[in-house]
Amino acid sequence: MTARASPRHRSHYRHFTSIDTRWMDNDVYGHVNNVVYYSYFDTAVNRTLIHAGALDIHEGAVIGLVVENQCHYFAPLAFPQRVEAGLRVAHQGRSSVRYEVGLFADGADTTAAAGHLVHVYVDRSTRRPVALPDALLRALQDLSPIA
Repeated sequence: MTARASPRHRSHYRHFTSIDTRWMDNDVYGHVNNVVYYSYFDTAVNRTLIHAGALDIHEGAVIGLVVENQCHYFAPLAFPQRVEAGLRVAHQGRSSVRYEVGLFADGADTTAAAGHLVHVYVDRSTRRPVALPDALLRALQDLSPIA
């Protein structure tokens, strides 16, 4: 049996970005629907990489494809609410990166949801894995845990 996941503290993450919930994010139960959390994960990772100059979604020769993701839910989020997404690199391979993402209600100390996504970086044309580009490697340094 696997150990039950527990909320993460802010100190677990290296970088934060804000995401505003949208009216359409809520489901009939009055909170953000579970599938939307994965969109928040994608937004946090890609916004951070774009801002760092490590990802050009329109013209870049290398793109990241999600090959795995997971999320644990601890407390509801709902519209209208600002979400703070914490981000860190959990593992870096030759052509892949596992990002850990924590979603916090604005100002909260522990995650409402936490999980991960794995990007495999590929050539945009061939979709074959490539070594992580230098710009991405530089951006990942700021997201990696302090040794």
